[in-house]
Order: sequence, then C-alpha cells, then structure tokens
Amino acid sequence: MADTPVIELRGVGKTYYNGDIATPVLFDMSFEVGRGEFVAIVGGSGSGKTTLLNLMGLLDRPSMGEILVDGRNAGTLDEPGRASVRRDRLGFIFQFHYLLPEFTVIENALMPCRMKGRRFQEEQEPRMRALLEKVGLGEKLDSRPAQLSGGQQQRVAVVRSLANDPALVLADEPTGNLDTRSGRVVFDLMRSLSRESGTTFVMVTHDDNFALEADRLIRIRDGRIE
Repeated sequence: MADTPVIELRGVGKTYYNGDIATPVLFDMSFEVGRGEFVAIVGGSGSGKTTLLNLMGLLDRPSMGEILVDGRNAGTLDEPGRASVRRDRLGFIFQFHYLLPEFTVIENALMPCRMKGRRFQEEQEPRMRALLEKVGLGEKLDSRPAQLSGGQQQRVAVVRSLANDPALVLADEPTGNLDTRSGRVVFDLMRSLSRESGTTFVMVTHDDNFALEADRLIRIRDGRIE
C-alpha cells in the first residue's frame, strides 16, 4: 500500500455536450501522485486545470480513461461509493473558504467529521483544536467567520480539509482571494502541514512563485500536459 500512488490518472479525457455540440476540455491525462508529495498544477484561464481537479476529487466523471484512488478504480464505484471516498480519503480547499457563518471556528473545522457521526467528531475535536492553535487561531476557536480576516478564514478552511485525516488534499486556487501577505501565510501553512503529516497536496494555482516551490509542477495548456 505504501508504494501505491495516492491517485493515478490513466488516459483521462473530458468532453462536455450541449445537445449535438461536443466541447472537449481535457485530453489523455496520465500521471500519478505519490504519498506525501506537494504538487502544483498551473495553466492559463480555460486550460482545464479546475476541470482536472474536479475529476481528481470525484466531483465529476471522466469521458474516457481511469482514475485510481489508493489503487482502486473510481469508475467502478456507484455514487454512494464515490461519496464515501470523498469523505474518507479526500480533503478539499476552495478559492473561497465556504465557512458557515452561524457556526464557530471549531465547529466549522469539525464539520466534515459530522458526516462520520457524533462519536468520531468527539474523538477528533482535540486534534482539530491543536491544529487551529498551531496555525495561530487558538484564541479564535469560539469566534464566528465574520469576526476573522480573509487570511484567518482560509486558515480555518485549510485545517477543515484535514478533519478526516485524508490521504489527499485538493486545493483550487487557495490563495486566489487573498492579498500577497495572507496568500504567503496560507501557502506556507499547507506546505508545512504536508511535510509534518505526510498528507499529499495537489494545488491548482495561477501564482508561478508558489508553483515553483512545490515538489513537482504539472503545466497544462489547452487541455493537455505540456
């Protein structure tokens, strides 16, 4: 299991259809991501990088090819099975933090644990409190999202992505809505958490400076890997 890639794409392509009109977006995507890697995906607007991330996150299905998560072909799974993989093996960070305004910082961070039951949530709470303290939010645990800065809100989103101890975290432009300083803080946080926990990160970014600090860079142009 240790030598099995966290995720592997084999000849993956994606075409969208509007009636009889076909719009191909991705072509012959083949690569794998090993355990503990920090990988950046870069490309211009419309290159297909967010579509690729959605496929890797099992939020969409490829038109062709195979996606394997921990060696298991996701194409053989029904929707409940795919939802279980997303819940148990994957974490997500989006460009906007999507924190729930009526819940506190610690409640937002624990939200993914709710899907696995009250007992699991109670077991994970000490770990999540420790992570929030580690990222400088120890005094904000009972605050609401509106009481936080943009950078602080995104730090909560990063911690939330680790709630279920995923094998792979997928981050879609996680610094895109932040100023330069806050973006640097969030990127360094993801990088340090990856190193310390061994969690694999795949990050879509438009910032070449961050991309060049990744373990590996995958550049996409017109739906193909350069």
